Amino acid sequence: MMEKLKRIFCLVSLVVLFASFTNITKNDVDKAINKSKLKHPYLYFSEADKPAMLKLIKSDPESRDIMARMVAEANVLMNMPVDRNIPVQGKNTRAGWTESDRDGKYDKYAYLNRGSALTLAFVYQMTGEQKYAEKSFEFADAFCDLTTWTIRAHEFPIIYSRIMPYNVSDDQASFSFDHVNGDSGRLMAAVYDWLYPALTVAQRDRIRGALLEKVITRVRGNYEYHWWASAYRCNWCGVCNSGVGLAGLALLIEDPQLTDVVSESYNRINSLLNELDIDGGWQEGGGYWNYGVHTSAFFADALKRLTDNKLNLFENERLKSNPVNFPLYISVPGKGSLNFEDSGGGRLGDTYFINKLVTETKSGTAAYYRNEFYKEGTDMFDIIWPRSAVKPVPPASASIHFRTIDWWVMRSDFKDQDKVLVAGKAGKNDDPHHGHLDIGHFIVNWKGDYFITDIGSGSYDEKYFNDERWNYPQAGSTGHNVVFVNGELQLPGKMRKQPYNFNIGGKVLKFSTSEKLDYVLMDPTNAYPGIEMKGWRRHIILDKPVVTVVVDEVISAPGSEIEVRFHNGVAKDVKENYVLLTGKSGNMALIPVVDQEFNISQGRHPSAAVNATRPFTWIEYFGTIVKANKDKTIIATIILPVIDDNEAQQIYKSINKSFDNNGSLTLSFVKGGKEFKYVYKNDKDGLRFGNVN
Repeated sequence: MMEKLKRIFCLVSLVVLFASFTNITKNDVDKAINKSKLKHPYLYFSEADKPAMLKLIKSDPESRDIMARMVAEANVLMNMPVDRNIPVQGKNTRAGWTESDRDGKYDKYAYLNRGSALTLAFVYQMTGEQKYAEKSFEFADAFCDLTTWTIRAHEFPIIYSRIMPYNVSDDQASFSFDHVNGDSGRLMAAVYDWLYPALTVAQRDRIRGALLEKVITRVRGNYEYHWWASAYRCNWCGVCNSGVGLAGLALLIEDPQLTDVVSESYNRINSLLNELDIDGGWQEGGGYWNYGVHTSAFFADALKRLTDNKLNLFENERLKSNPVNFPLYISVPGKGSLNFEDSGGGRLGDTYFINKLVTETKSGTAAYYRNEFYKEGTDMFDIIWPRSAVKPVPPASASIHFRTIDWWVMRSDFKDQDKVLVAGKAGKNDDPHHGHLDIGHFIVNWKGDYFITDIGSGSYDEKYFNDERWNYPQAGSTGHNVVFVNGELQLPGKMRKQPYNFNIGGKVLKFSTSEKLDYVLMDPTNAYPGIEMKGWRRHIILDKPVVTVVVDEVISAPGSEIEVRFHNGVAKDVKENYVLLTGKSGNMALIPVVDQEFNISQGRHPSAAVNATRPFTWIEYFGTIVKANKDKTIIATIILPVIDDNEAQQIYKSINKSFDNNGSLTLSFVKGGKEFKYVYKNDKDGLRFGNVN
């Protein structure tokens, strides 16, 4: 009987898992939505929902303050004349060669009108005052008057030569719809939904016509001509499909046949969510996780409401299992988030978005992230998607290995700046859109400073998304904390008009975490051509709370020059045998440990964006340089806080490194009267960390 129950349980589990990956049809949407009962507003709330929202505004100080601010802003907009003179949009906006490219007037005009229409439409819904609806329509009308909602930087002359992401053919020639267009479709769908009761038929058709012309008909029936439509590992997929789907949902009363674009958006956003790391990570980085999933949440919420929970993207297993693992674990105390790839390093997720994820997934971890990392909300959607009553539950560990994308984070505590955070990545070099050639790279953050830093993304200029991006230090391996043999650089897994090579990259071989010590072993060998770099394994230990030990095993021809490169995010003072790093609130010493002659070099990258508005800059770095005297060279690096230069010298003098007859390594040093000792046992594949005393 027990075995039979187990089989039934497994079968049900497989059905549930399969359901989250199964495409739906237009007919499924038609059956799930009772279009005869639709009455605006209905996307995010209905007339029946408004009493509870108004009660919240009266009783909840956070919501009351948001509404008071929005009314004040709306009253300012009531007195603002709507400019009907559309500024000139630049022709080369990524390079900024002309005044129209540089002045930003066109973008400001578009976003002002779009945002003002949204603010006034919401205030109209909450107050019922017709004057706000009338003024909202004036701004909406001006926004609808734009020839296109696609920005110049994403039209053919600039975007054509960019490298296309995963699951996208190089044969791309149509660029009539971009993520800004997707955002506009999403926002103007809400404006249409909220203003509908106050508008004349002609006014409704003005906004409806713009949604049809500038959003739906550009895509409907033509998905195969839009590269983002099937780029499931790219944030654009979520942003654009959400905009199209919401436009379709908003127009169902007049255009009930648009359930076809609704089903397309559901399927494609579901496919994007399926590409989330098994632990919640996102290969493009934190900022683009936020953009893609955040915008998708608007469509997911509206569709869930209109189908009475029959079509619910929040049930996607990858999203539901780990809704906030990525923003939580890559958060940096006092610094926002890790800025790996082109992600920017800011705080990830608006308050209302995190509220929504908590409500829909019932995740205690998500509730912990919302309560511990955010203050009060400030957006209208904090009223629409208010805080949840889910009990916050902190994760058992502050360290993680994102097993699909092979990122990892090691630390003692999520919020304590006095404890060191070490983070890095392996994975594949197969993201030509926002990826960097940084396999084996890591950072060290302490007391609010990056002592060993990621230099961030390059300028989004005219060439940054072409094949030339790998020549930018920000995207290429030269600008990352990796190892070079005779200057050999890492390879991208994709170049334009050439097939993908999914073998290029590295992997995490082992990751372990405990209360006292974390350890990761990476093998980045396959990220290189293999001509000079024959093998590289990088071991990193965080001896909690503040000591970092790195051991690099490098295989190369004898006589090769090996460089272990570091980019400093604070002031550096290069000594003969170590580097003293000085931050705002403390010092760290970076001490190479090599059993042969070495020197510490200094260098800097020239960084010149193909953009008239960006000045030339130098990016500093330093490195441990060793001439290989045998096939395998082992270079250790100790990174730890020191009081001053005197303590750094004492630690350096105390270092002991030895190998036994089996090739196992023992590394020790003394700090503050305490001996730190690490043993790496040798096996057929190389060293492997064994124990710590």
